[in-house]
Amino acid sequence: MSLIDRYGPWAVVTGASEGIGRAFAVELAKKGFRLAIVARRESVLEEVAQELRRLSAPEVAIISADLATSQGIQAVIDRTKDIDVGLFVSAAGYGSSGLFSEMDIASELDMVDVNCRATVELTHALGNRMLARGKGGIVLVSSLLAWQGVSKAATYAATKAFVQSFAEGLRFEWRTLGVDVIVSAPGPVMSSFDRRANMTIRNGEKPETVARETLSGLGRRTTVVPGLLSKFLTYSILIAPRTLRIQVMKRIMENLTNHGKGGGV
Repeated sequence: MSLIDRYGPWAVVTGASEGIGRAFAVELAKKGFRLAIVARRESVLEEVAQELRRLSAPEVAIISADLATSQGIQAVIDRTKDIDVGLFVSAAGYGSSGLFSEMDIASELDMVDVNCRATVELTHALGNRMLARGKGGIVLVSSLLAWQGVSKAATYAATKAFVQSFAEGLRFEWRTLGVDVIVSAPGPVMSSFDRRANMTIRNGEKPETVARETLSGLGRRTTVVPGLLSKFLTYSILIAPRTLRIQVMKRIMENLTNHGKGGGV
């Protein structure tokens, strides 16, 4: 059974203006979903919507919303209440890097709101609608960094650990009720993520790989680690004790972050 037959007709995708979120929207447009795409910048969403329509999306709704705010989250809930949402992809999120003591606390708290609070609130609202209709799918985005604490990305890693645990719990809570939940835990991805996080990623998975492999696993798996590089990095460190994993990730982050380097590695 195709994804559109299993979950359709509408999919809501947050973070759809670029990167992983945009890749999910493109893949779902190719599969014939009607799409409600969410991001902060309306002008960029307009460009994405044009691309999705060219790719056979029957209908595209644009929702410009800042998911760091209660008003932005509520806007998504309100704007989608009259459409039959069968699939929700929570791809909005951002990271930071550097010493926690030197980070801007307002930005760190906004990151917690976007990565965690918005994910929980939208999953609750849209998931309950799916439970009422007897079927649906939820896709959440975690990270390689979710498996342990990470020096110089302490807040970001913690938010992704939250998402990972949240998805694992929901998967077994809702799977007998008709709603499938999957979490995608990629390693480095070639997108604009590193710019905002003040990092430089020279080798990583393509966002399209993350989207395709995650959607392929929906309904069959709890966690997907998309791409060969992500699998290598994940499984090579997961066998190590947690304290050693923390030390390994500390070295990796020191090489990726731009702080004090005057540029990337």
